[in-house]
Amino acid sequence: MSSANFSSQSSSLERYLEAAQRSSAEVISTYSTSFGWASKLLGRNEQQPVRNIYALVRVADEIVDGAADEAHDNPSQLLDELENETYRAIASGFSTNLVVHAFAHTAREFAIKRDIIEPFFHSMRMDLTEREHDQKSFDTYVYGSAEVVGLMCLKVFMAKREYTKEQRQTLIAGARALGAAFQKVNFLRDLAADFKSLGRSYFPNVNVDNFDEATKIRLIEDIREDLDKSAKTLPLLSRGSRKAVAAAQMFFEALNERINTTPAETLIETRISVPNSQKLVILAKAALGVTPK
Repeated sequence: MSSANFSSQSSSLERYLEAAQRSSAEVISTYSTSFGWASKLLGRNEQQPVRNIYALVRVADEIVDGAADEAHDNPSQLLDELENETYRAIASGFSTNLVVHAFAHTAREFAIKRDIIEPFFHSMRMDLTEREHDQKSFDTYVYGSAEVVGLMCLKVFMAKREYTKEQRQTLIAGARALGAAFQKVNFLRDLAADFKSLGRSYFPNVNVDNFDEATKIRLIEDIREDLDKSAKTLPLLSRGSRKAVAAAQMFFEALNERINTTPAETLIETRISVPNSQKLVILAKAALGVTPK
């Protein structure tokens, strides 16, 4: 096979990593306008690692959310294989799965360990077995599916920067809060689809039959508390990561407020979204240094 299109100075492994990271970038551009746009504000050394993290998370999510079933494959087995291949690639530095290869490269570079990877796969596995949650299982699920993703990204953001113990604790709490807020907003927006299409009800004791205005307001206030906690950590981040995280947070704040102004009976029938025109305005504000208060 000809390699004439690549620099003669690049090794085979370097060229392979380039292809792997391009595949990760394609995943985020295909599946998320919000995160894709926000990631463009990251610093040069942060952008690709965050895309690599997102791509693996997205692939796992697609396995449990229907793509594997549509292909008439076994989602549980595929998830096990993906998790095992992830650990193997982190240990060896290579995977035939391009998305896994890119993630493993980032995990090795930024010391993303199994202590925050395993909870993620555990939560993905819960999607295959748990249809309803009590408070304990809900907290476990949100931590693994979202909070640890924030912690993975935080590993990238904190690299080569000095923080006191107190600052590190503040950043960790903020990353977890932002991940939780993102996940809860998505649960609230997708309440009907999750219940009707996937048979899932994430919020404890909440489903489309008992969802009312009071319940909606209670959940929105909980999300606002998470977002407020996250906003307090922004000054501790570097310029690029601060702008990108601010943009992502303001995207979800806008979505949360749209849900707030949508009647409960409408919310369980319609998927709410933020128009791209509004996202572009938010993105421009973030690029100029505006942060959520």
